[in-house]
Order: sequence, then C-alpha cells, then structure tokens
Amino acid sequence: MSSLFLILFLLSHSLCVFVTSAGKVDDSPTLLWPLPAKFTFGNKTLSVDPALSLVVGGSGGGSGILKLGFDRYREIIFENSHGFLALNRLRGKRQSYDINKLRIVVQSSNEDLQLGVDESYTLFVAKKDGKSVVGEATIEANTVYGALRALETFSQLCTFDYGSKSVQVYKAPWYIKDSPRFQYRGLLIDTSRHYLPIEVIKQIIQSMSYAKLNVLHWHVIDREAFPLEVPSYPKFFAKTRGVNVMAEVDVPGHAASWGIGYPDLWPSPSCKEPLDVSKELSLDVISGILTDMRKIFPFELFHLGGDEVDTTCWSTTRHVKQWLEERNMTTKDAYQYFVVKAQEVAISKNWSPVNWEETFDTFPTKLNPKTVVHNWLGSGVCPKAVAKGFRCIFSNQGVWYLDHLDVPWNVTYNAEPLEGITDISQQKLVIGGEVCMWGEKADTSDVQQTIWPRAAAAAERLWSRRESTSGGKNNATALHRLLYFRCLLNRRGVQAAPVTNFYARSPPTWSGSCYDQ
Repeated sequence: MSSLFLILFLLSHSLCVFVTSAGKVDDSPTLLWPLPAKFTFGNKTLSVDPALSLVVGGSGGGSGILKLGFDRYREIIFENSHGFLALNRLRGKRQSYDINKLRIVVQSSNEDLQLGVDESYTLFVAKKDGKSVVGEATIEANTVYGALRALETFSQLCTFDYGSKSVQVYKAPWYIKDSPRFQYRGLLIDTSRHYLPIEVIKQIIQSMSYAKLNVLHWHVIDREAFPLEVPSYPKFFAKTRGVNVMAEVDVPGHAASWGIGYPDLWPSPSCKEPLDVSKELSLDVISGILTDMRKIFPFELFHLGGDEVDTTCWSTTRHVKQWLEERNMTTKDAYQYFVVKAQEVAISKNWSPVNWEETFDTFPTKLNPKTVVHNWLGSGVCPKAVAKGFRCIFSNQGVWYLDHLDVPWNVTYNAEPLEGITDISQQKLVIGGEVCMWGEKADTSDVQQTIWPRAAAAAERLWSRRESTSGGKNNATALHRLLYFRCLLNRRGVQAAPVTNFYARSPPTWSGSCYDQ
C-alpha cells in the first residue's frame, strides 16, 4: 500500500461510522455488486462534477485502455446529467461540486491480459475539508485491469439524484480495498446452436464487465454449425473491458458439421460423429484450425471439449473397426488417443488445454499434466481432479447452467466451487468457475435475459470472499443488492430479467418497480 493510501485508510477509519470487511457485513444496505473484499463508509453525501476530469499517474497511467475505460464510465455515470447541465449553462447558472477529479495511478505499463493478471485495486472517495487531504476520487491499481474493476465500483457508487439533478455519492467517505477470490470468472456463450450477431456478443462482453466476469468461453463449433470465420475485433473489444476470450473447438464428438465441408472427416455418410479417428486428416484439420485461431485468441487456455463422445460409429464403420483391430485398440482406447493427440496439437501452439470432465473420468492418468478439467455433470469432480494435481473449473450443471430455467438465483448464488476441498494447496488448483449459456433454446431475442441476473449471482461467488457472502443473513442482504444490480443493468440497456420469478427470463408478473421484481 502506498503512503498516500495509508494516510487515506487511517483517515477513513476516523471519519466513517460503518466498517465492513470480509466476515463482517453491516446491517445497512451497501448496494455494490459484487461485494468488495474490504470497505469502509460514512454518512456524508457528495456531489460529482459532470465535467469530471481524469488525472493519471504511475507507469501505466498513459494506457489507452485506461482512457477508453474512463470515457466509457463517465458516459454511464452522467447519462442523465447532460440535459440539465446544458440547461444550467444557458441560464448562466454555475454550480460547485465536491468531486471534480478522478485520479488514477496504475503502477505497471504491462497490458498483457492473461489468467491471473492482477485485478486488485484501492478506491477512496472523500470531500476536501479540514479532515481530509483530498477532494477527489482516487484509484490505485497495479495494472490497468485493476483500474477497470475500480472504475466499475466507482460507477456503482454514483447515483443520479432527480431532486438536485446531479450525480451523488452517498455514505461517503468510501475506502475500498478489493481483489478477486478466483482468477477465472467465466461465462460460456454458444454460437453454434443459434447465430449471435457480433453486436450482441459485444453487448454480452460489456455486461460481463459490470459484474467483473473476466473470461468469455466461446463455444464456436458444434454438430449444428461450423461458423469458423471469426473476426478479430471482438477480441480487442473484450480486452478493453478486461475480458479474456477462450475459444472452444469440441472434438472428437459434437463435430458432425465438420463433414459438410470435408466429408472424409465423417466415419461414413450415415454415421457422422465422432470424427474419423482412423484418418490423419482429422488431426491435420484440427491442427490447421488451431493454427489460424491462435492468431485470433491470445488467451493461454483453449477448450478442446471431449464430452459426450458416443463411439458407436467407430465400432460399426468397417474401415474404422479394421483400424482399431490392427492396433489392438478398443473404442475407449481410441477416444483417449484422439483427445491426447488433440491436446498435443494445442500444447504445440503454446496453449494449455481445457477438457470437459468425461476425459478425466475416463482416462485421468493419460491426460497431459497441463490439462484444466472442466466440471459440468455434477458435484465431486473438482475434488478428484485437484487431488491428482490437475487444475479445475467449476460449472456444475445443476446450479450454473443458465439454460436450466428452473434454477432460482439463490441456488446459483450459494453454489461453492471449493465444496469438498479442504486442503489449501488443492483449493488453489480450482482456478474458478463459469456459468454456461447453452444456445439450444436461446437466441438474440432472449439471450441477455437468460444470462442476467443469475450470472451476476455466480459472479459474486467468484469475486467476493466466501465468509462475507454465505449464510442466511447474507442471502437476505444479497437479494436486496441483486435487485438493485438488476435495475442497474436495465438502466445500462441490459435486458436483465426479474430476479425472483420462478422461471428465469420470464417477464414481470405485474406492474411495479424493478427493485421489487
């Protein structure tokens, strides 16, 4: 902690009437989502200048990503202020404000966005008076991505007051020291079952940043479609929001669409998947695809699928069956062979492979040690995977599959990625979790209201400290904050569905405020 923030921290404790940190949540509502790791607040109200200026410092202060982020959040914060500001100028009215500047200090100029990038930050908001050394909001972060997370938190502190026609920060002064609980906080989208326009994908990425999610798992190809030509600009868009993009090419199953362009990849015209394990062409095509995709996706993880592989085609297609017999291989052996070979291709291109849990369940000792096991079928997989030294991603379908519309927000919220893991060294191998928006029954018309607000429930579980967000009392305060966050999403143009409806993405049951739905 810098000397400046040490002073601010001490002052905040002398000024604030409420103190909150992990494990101790105050009864009064704190309307931040996800909940920061540690924060203090007071009982003052501060006004924020609609001409808020940016002052930067540190080696990374000149970052273009930082400037774009500041401009983006300033537009969000003052969306309702522009008309009143212009009217006051016409009338010759001048108004003084408590907060005129946002000072952001970024220590590192490194903008590389990878798994485990430092997203921590410190935020202080106070009025300049006899008790405070600053009259500005101040952010300090080690990286620009920590600064982006701080900007989101600052934007949530800012509320437009229709009485004074100005943006206010309530409960000031604020001191927030925050960092994520897990380094991987993901959302899967599926563009193979239903096409999603680029603009919709960009809207999803933007909304992810509001909840501090940081990995978009892009399930690009499946049996229904092979939309391989992926433009590169969503990658840059995602980076400016602090979101990694992890692509998935699911092999050897879920690949019937591959043979439309290359029929030789099918075991036979009447038996189209898994990909033909007996032909070198199958792995050659995978290698070519991954070579092209490596130019587009710089993230260190690449998802190779490997789930739901029905090997019947291999045992019933004559030439594949002969190939297996010549090598004294069973279809299970062939499944292992294909997955391991695909992993070798990914690793040769400097990726760490991610595979769905069936690969671990079937041949755990044969997987490459770099493998990240992706849980989905149920509980208990991550404990087994980390016990064998593998990293793991939690996505238990019973709680974190968003296409399961009968899973209420609190079930999503109370799911625990570290369930059943008590060893601290093994807990560290659970890199995080991911909510999955499978696309069979969602498209452009309803994908956002299916994702939100339940994805936000998982986002807080992945960002915030477990001890401050678990238990009955915390669930009650979480509902209040989630209702508020859903309204915030709506105000920002995100089609988030009501929180408390029995079926997700269903419309409001009656008239009323979004705070009550």
